[in-house]
Amino acid sequence: MMQFISRRLPLLFALMLSLPPLVSRAQLGVGRPQGQQLLDGIVVKVDNQIVLRSDVENIYAQEVARAEGKLLPPDLKCKILQSLVINKLMLARAEVDSVTVTDAQVNGELDRRMAYFVQQIGSEKKLEELYNKPVRTLKEDLRPQVKDQLTQQKMQEEITGKLSVTPREVSAYFTRVPKDSLPYFSTEVEVGQIVLPAQISDKAKQETITKLNDLRGRVLAGEKFEDLAKQYSEDPGSGKEGGYLGFFKKGELVPEYTAAALRLEPGQLSPVVGSQFGFHLIQLIERKGDSFSSRHILLKPATGAADANEAAKKLTTLRRQILKDSLSFAKAAKEFSSDKTSAGNGGLLANRQDGGSRMPLDKLDPAIFFTIDTMKVGHITPPLPYRTDDGKDGMRILWLKSNTPPHQANLQADYQKIAAAALNEKRNKALDAWFLKNRGSVYLEVAPEYAQCKVLESQ
Repeated sequence: MMQFISRRLPLLFALMLSLPPLVSRAQLGVGRPQGQQLLDGIVVKVDNQIVLRSDVENIYAQEVARAEGKLLPPDLKCKILQSLVINKLMLARAEVDSVTVTDAQVNGELDRRMAYFVQQIGSEKKLEELYNKPVRTLKEDLRPQVKDQLTQQKMQEEITGKLSVTPREVSAYFTRVPKDSLPYFSTEVEVGQIVLPAQISDKAKQETITKLNDLRGRVLAGEKFEDLAKQYSEDPGSGKEGGYLGFFKKGELVPEYTAAALRLEPGQLSPVVGSQFGFHLIQLIERKGDSFSSRHILLKPATGAADANEAAKKLTTLRRQILKDSLSFAKAAKEFSSDKTSAGNGGLLANRQDGGSRMPLDKLDPAIFFTIDTMKVGHITPPLPYRTDDGKDGMRILWLKSNTPPHQANLQADYQKIAAAALNEKRNKALDAWFLKNRGSVYLEVAPEYAQCKVLESQ
């Protein structure tokens, strides 16, 4: 995002509501010289919510690392503490206002974060070795933190979600920014994609079903379900746990799985069940109220070159129609692309920092960078092999919509970024006003070491 001057480091607030590092409070002293371990303790109380010294220090360390030697604001720790206090106040008020999040939302966010951490570290095995815990335990360790963060997000949405900025406000915001503080943007591009999955052949599906039926027979013959799940299941999360998924409520798992599981009695095996993830063999463990626990063995049919060829043929036809102007790229993406995120944006890939469609050239995925590096604006590639985020094979075509050369920020070329920064400032002001209005509704106590931060006041 465009880093204009802000009173409360808007990126910091976003940081605390996004993907936190998998570091426990007890581990914050790891790597410090002997004798300099961080002594933890409570620095702020907000009703029954607390802020630990380590909470502040951990975020401060991340900001220092991100700065790469550049000077940071002298009151950075106070700004961090202020944001943390606002977060805790949101949690305290959420209890009063009955603002809650569902278990399904928490589970979905935990799955997303685990996938992110696995991708960053390299494999699920490396992640488990790093923390000496199975992924299931790591998820449970993170659950309270994730639930709090989702609740904070929901409260923030209640406070700022309806805010918007007019073109006049965007222009006024841009005018207030000192000219020597305007950022200089490197080359930016707009890239579109249309993705089609490789179709799984009926033969591959039947082979997978047969394998699962064979495993089902082995369980019925006396072999342990858990042992077979550890050996054969292709679910990286539950496979090592003997297929165990834990307790879920109706609606939290894909409907095909839930329907099959709830037709079983404890200990009973399902027939082979198909879903978007592959094929499952399910064993019900227990029902408890409106929840159930189960284990499963997941097998995924293999895709082959012939399957991908069908996707390539369809993409070749779409490309020909687009180049002849008989079909727009945006319409083709919306109607045919299996990547729903970009399809809803006319096929354009989104910049994760500001949500816009223009992305710095040097921040692109290498596979895209080396493909479009020599392309002309308006060109569409032939079908290219592609693997989706969830590991499925497919094909895609890429379209270079625009290529903006390096330049200093201006309203004409960078309106979307400037509007995002202006809206961020407006949201910060709304949070300030909300904090001033609600700070007296809770018990708030600050440790003497942070008395100079004046967290009871707007920053």
